[in-house]
Amino acid sequence: MLRPSRRRLLGGAALAATLLAGCGFQLRRPPELAWKRIFLSGFTEDSTLADELRRQLRASPGVTLADTPAEADLIVESLQDSSEHVVAATTSTSQISEMTLRARLRFRVRTAAGRELIAPTELAQTRDMSYSESSALAKQHEAALLFRSMHVDLAMQVLRRLAALGPA
Repeated sequence: MLRPSRRRLLGGAALAATLLAGCGFQLRRPPELAWKRIFLSGFTEDSTLADELRRQLRASPGVTLADTPAEADLIVESLQDSSEHVVAATTSTSQISEMTLRARLRFRVRTAAGRELIAPTELAQTRDMSYSESSALAKQHEAALLFRSMHVDLAMQVLRRLAALGPA
C-alpha cells in the first residue's frame, strides 16, 4: 500500500495554495462603506445583534462609530430587535421535541439631517432544532450558537444594505 510522503503532501498543499491565489480567491471582507461616521440608535444595552453590528462596523475600513447622532453621517435606528424560541413540535407525552428559533431586526437608516435613506425594513432569520429534555444543557448551548449565527447573518445583511447606499 502506498503512503503519501511528507514531501508530496507539502508539494500538493503548495500547489493548491498557488492555484487558489492565481484564480483571485480572497477571504470575505466587510463591504466598503461610503459613509464614515455611523451611529447606532434604538438598540437595548444587552442586544447581541447590536454588539455584532458594532464589531462588523469597526472591522470595516475607514468607518468609525459616532458617540452622538450629531457627529454621525448616517444613523441606523433599530425599531425592533427581538430573539425568540417557539415550540414547534411535541411528543405524545407532551414533551418538546422540536424548537423554532427566530431573530428579527426592524430598522431604518437616515442621515443626521433627517433624510430617510432606507425606509423601515424587517430582516428575519429562522432556524429549527431538535430538543431533548435529557440533554437540555447541550440544547441550550446549541440554541445560543444558532442565535449568534443568526445575529451575524442579520448584521451582514445590514452592512450590505449600507454599502449599497453609495456615496454621501
